Amino acid sequence: MSAEKTKVTVAKFGGSSMSDATAIKRSAKVAFDHMANVVVVSATYGTTNLLLKLVDTAITDSWKKCQEILSDIEDRHLKIASELEASPNIVEEMKTVLRELETITKGINLLKDCSPKAKDGIVSAGERLSSPLMTVALGELYEDKKVELFDVRKVIKTDDQFGSAVPDFNLIKTNSDKHLMGAKYGELVYVTQGFLGSNEAGTTTTLGRGGSDYSAALLAEGMGADLLEIWTDVAGIATTDPRVCETARPINEITFQEAAEMATMGAKILHPTTLTPAKRSGIPVFVGSSLEPDAPGTWIKEESKDAPLVRALANRKDQSLLTLSTPDMLHQHGFLFKIFEIFNRYQVSVDSITTSEISVALTIEDSTLLNKKLINELENFASVSVEEDLSLVSVIGNHINHTPGIAQKLFNALQEGDSKINVRMICHGASKHNFCFLVHEDDATMAIKRLHKEFIG
Repeated sequence: MSAEKTKVTVAKFGGSSMSDATAIKRSAKVAFDHMANVVVVSATYGTTNLLLKLVDTAITDSWKKCQEILSDIEDRHLKIASELEASPNIVEEMKTVLRELETITKGINLLKDCSPKAKDGIVSAGERLSSPLMTVALGELYEDKKVELFDVRKVIKTDDQFGSAVPDFNLIKTNSDKHLMGAKYGELVYVTQGFLGSNEAGTTTTLGRGGSDYSAALLAEGMGADLLEIWTDVAGIATTDPRVCETARPINEITFQEAAEMATMGAKILHPTTLTPAKRSGIPVFVGSSLEPDAPGTWIKEESKDAPLVRALANRKDQSLLTLSTPDMLHQHGFLFKIFEIFNRYQVSVDSITTSEISVALTIEDSTLLNKKLINELENFASVSVEEDLSLVSVIGNHINHTPGIAQKLFNALQEGDSKINVRMICHGASKHNFCFLVHEDDATMAIKRLHKEFIG
């Protein structure tokens, strides 16, 4: 093993970069050109959705219907393996995963019930099938290094919260030192799975939807990497969603704080938890497109050369607004504690909140979480009204809470033209990087366009 540590890069490729044999070869070339030490992959495009459909079908439908989905998954992956000219050993590795998938599905179908543990066993198959395919494609490019398939569950250890497992950072660091030194010092290139981990007993867990980014960041932190690359189907982060606003433009450089606000408030480029390990360890993050690897992309760093008042706009859809009102709140302590104790018990996360003397307004994502029991408990001590079909629009930048006149400019822009946009709730002051407000979802696109024109141009 070389005593001199060279630059260590962890590169992650999303589902769109793993859609077929052509895409996988292209992504492998990107990883090769960027000298990635560890390559983390998502499931092939659409596979996770297919696996979730398999779970639902196993619970509600016939075994024949399950077999149809299983055959679809098997056919598409073995077809890619054939096109990549995978070795018999790799094909057998994939068939082992497919057999496990069939066995778990059969058990769910017989019981007509699926535990969180079994569901993790099902959805984890996507990455376990895609990683052998990337191993084949990347192995074809190297002459001086050996490319090996690595089981990420040896390193990423978590608790027992199947479906949204919490990683153990100390164990990940210890396991990285134990298992990843060959890749760190350049003797090997490892291809491994995003999204997965395992608990103390060795049972497969998952980190939640979008957790492949998080996995890559955890591995980068555990290895002490110098760089984390996130490869998607778009060339970096833009000032807003280009599909919503045609004048959106790419951002060359952005701070961790700004990017975290964007991810949390609805931007889809990064998973909200991705940046935590990278920021904690001071690892710069590059976001680029595997389709356009030579495009500038976006660098995410601790500090940026420029710090504009407004860097970007984000939109968090599917919001519901709850307003709780009671005169008992006036000059009484413990009221907010009671509210959040109930939300905690039902495991419902609150996105934003404002208060007045006798009422509290708060937003949550996904109204299906507002079950009747939760509402009934809240109504024991306050009147509750619920509004749905809302969007949380965020203005993200720097020193927003200390800049005079920004609110006036914002609301003037929303009232331009014949169509006035009604604002239901405002959150301002909690973060110097974010000013957010709630509008009806039908007005969100117009709001984004008007504010982009006003603040970004």
